[in-house]
Amino acid sequence: MGARGRRALAALLVTVSLLSGLAFAIPAMAQTVLRVTMHSDLKIIDPIWTTALISADHGYLVYDTLFSLDESLTIRPQMVDRWEVSADRLTWTFTLREGLSWHDGTPVTGADCVASIRRWGARDSMGQMLMSFTSELSAPDDRTIRLVLREPYGLVLQALGKTGANIPFMMPKRIAETPPNSQIGDATGSGPFIFKRDEWKAGEKAVYVKNPSYKPRAEPPSGLAGGKIAKVDRVEWIWIADSQTQVNALLKGEIDLLQLTPYDLLPLVDKSKDVATQVVDKPGRQYIMRFNTLAKPFDDVRVRQAVTYALTQREFLEANIGDQRYYRECRSLFPCGLPLESPIGWEDRWSGDVAKAKKLLAEAGYDGTPLVLLHQTDVVGHNNLATVAKPQLERAGFKVELQAMDWQTLVTRRTKKDPPDKGGWHVFFTSSGALSIPDPVAHFFINASCDKAQFGWPCDAEIERLRDQYARAGDAESQRATAVALQRRVAEYPTHLPLGQFTSPTARRANVTGVLTAPALVFWNIEKK
Repeated sequence: MGARGRRALAALLVTVSLLSGLAFAIPAMAQTVLRVTMHSDLKIIDPIWTTALISADHGYLVYDTLFSLDESLTIRPQMVDRWEVSADRLTWTFTLREGLSWHDGTPVTGADCVASIRRWGARDSMGQMLMSFTSELSAPDDRTIRLVLREPYGLVLQALGKTGANIPFMMPKRIAETPPNSQIGDATGSGPFIFKRDEWKAGEKAVYVKNPSYKPRAEPPSGLAGGKIAKVDRVEWIWIADSQTQVNALLKGEIDLLQLTPYDLLPLVDKSKDVATQVVDKPGRQYIMRFNTLAKPFDDVRVRQAVTYALTQREFLEANIGDQRYYRECRSLFPCGLPLESPIGWEDRWSGDVAKAKKLLAEAGYDGTPLVLLHQTDVVGHNNLATVAKPQLERAGFKVELQAMDWQTLVTRRTKKDPPDKGGWHVFFTSSGALSIPDPVAHFFINASCDKAQFGWPCDAEIERLRDQYARAGDAESQRATAVALQRRVAEYPTHLPLGQFTSPTARRANVTGVLTAPALVFWNIEKK
């Protein structure tokens, strides 16, 4: 090689070296990570097996639904492209959108959806009702679902598009064929985010990454419907048990979003120019005291009736919310602000009528058996429900034993039918989204189908007859009349006791935008700048 060639080669090597150095100097494009503290730690990833809200929140990230509710509370198609109903309203044919796939890359099929509907229909109150009207549920081909009814049923779309637990999330057939009373361990879905099970540490963190293969609808996002476009690469749920520590982390920028802002710390949050709050779920939630109807003395309706007279709502609302901007008393079995709101049958309940309560206890022969109240200690806005109930019940003549635990322990404990003194329970406290319990069919705590009912297991043929009658009602007037009759019956046979209604402010850093108004906190459309 001549001198000129050697110089050219040297120049080339220098250029390659410079380019290589430049390549290493350019950092890889940084991922956008949204760090969030939710209302509870995630310990159960099966949103069909449990009604726990945190498991439903998890479900909205990784799964999709056939239909969804938009911001105007209208049912919209989601995984479904189009559907047809026969003239006799017995045969419903749903066609899936093209190009839907599971996180493992396999295509979504009608058979997957059929298996998912069946598993959900075995657990959910509204699903059970839909299945009772169903004579055939099949998948004629990969993109088609056919539902054939025994008689017309006016709540088909409302069932498939319901927003509260249990939500009919679609899963691969191999997972959906898991027995409904057994928990799934595989969170493969078709939603906009993928669950990173290998990074999940209960008590610390749950991680979700953007699904690069997700095919959103063309419509703009609205509520739980429309285009679900993931605008962050990674969502991390960081569990922080202490509410003061949660707020401090938000103010310091260690987390980007706090699902439930502690009401007593709102003044501190409001002072920060770097943080904004908004109410995501406008209709709000209803506090609920759930009775175990199998456990003595609650197997006697008079004892449960005594509770409905002994308690008052305001004390619960003041102790757990405090800020009147966010709560209201609601003297109705069904949520206030929704079509079936009514005081009929419950006019004298929540009255703090100790004399009436004591009279009912005497008639029932109450023997002083302590009521075991499960007391959750770690969910904002719920920590003082059991502690408020205890003195009110004691004034009426009950003996009461509080057993403190975190919410996820309670979620497991409430499934037990053991006697209360051997690991069971009499009462637990929770809340349900107003849009999850708007009517007799959707309201899972009114379901009184014995062993098929939710924990508490009420068993009453008249309640079930009225729920069935509501499902068959052909117009709003008939539905309302049936709902009122059912409300009267539940006053006679209490399955649970509503304790007021409230909304929850969600706090976010100012650089976080796009949080949608919806019945649940969802993570598509959120941007972090």
